[in-house]
Amino acid sequence: MNVDLREGSFGALGIFPEPTHHWTLPDGRVWLSFSRAGESYWLRFPGLSDYLVSPDGHQVWQYPVTGTDTATLEHLFLNQVLPLAQSLQGALVFHASAVTVGTGAVAFLGHSGRGKSTLAASFAANGESFLTDDGLQLIQQPDGYWVEPSHPSIRLWDDSREALIHRDATLSSPVQYTFKARVLSDTLLSSCRERRPLRRVYFLGEGLANDVVIQPVKPSQALISLVNHSFVLDTASGSAMGRHFDALSRMVELPIFFTLDYPRQYDMLDQVRTTLARHVNDCPIPT
Repeated sequence: MNVDLREGSFGALGIFPEPTHHWTLPDGRVWLSFSRAGESYWLRFPGLSDYLVSPDGHQVWQYPVTGTDTATLEHLFLNQVLPLAQSLQGALVFHASAVTVGTGAVAFLGHSGRGKSTLAASFAANGESFLTDDGLQLIQQPDGYWVEPSHPSIRLWDDSREALIHRDATLSSPVQYTFKARVLSDTLLSSCRERRPLRRVYFLGEGLANDVVIQPVKPSQALISLVNHSFVLDTASGSAMGRHFDALSRMVELPIFFTLDYPRQYDMLDQVRTTLARHVNDCPIPT
């Protein structure tokens, strides 16, 4: 699903329309404001950039604040604006990471800080590949759902990067709103650039388990979790939200949804990878 990014002049932007709602950070600060202007959508990342998204999601105009660097703008577009624009095109896009396991793919969903990126990097640094660090886009095919690869980079805190990939990792330019490093795919961190069939979706727990624990999730619970982790721009449209809800309702009927919890210790990740690979291979999904 293509999205054309164009440049605009912040000075010509004028007054930002009254926001309809916000996304906030854990400390309460506004991270992203949403607004409407006619049929188009406005997005504001305070102090960084505004974006105007066409009604069909195929075009985006970028209005950067003076002083916002190129790396930050690229990161905002790829990780936040692009998934929201794609949702207007009917795509199923989630806040999630995904990796290969054998010939298939598994996805990890969870709140910020649950370890999605660390888990994806662990797989990618130990014989598998990552498909996306965030902005998981699913393509529905007659034989199920397929994971669309995104840009080949993973955001990691320094301790995770040093524990999993060492200091020789290839880094992109830092961005202005986070201290996380953006680690690029290379020989130390493998990425997959082809679609892979989705075999499992794991909702990450809080790290309270004493061992690796996997449990099935009821469709009703999976539906709530998918809704909470969806990229959806047109939340005010009842018909759009209805279509999104219907699509998720069909998806959760598949027996692929599980909770995953494990102690958040780097020396546990080998066991996590082994357990997940066995879980995927021992219980193939019927087609």
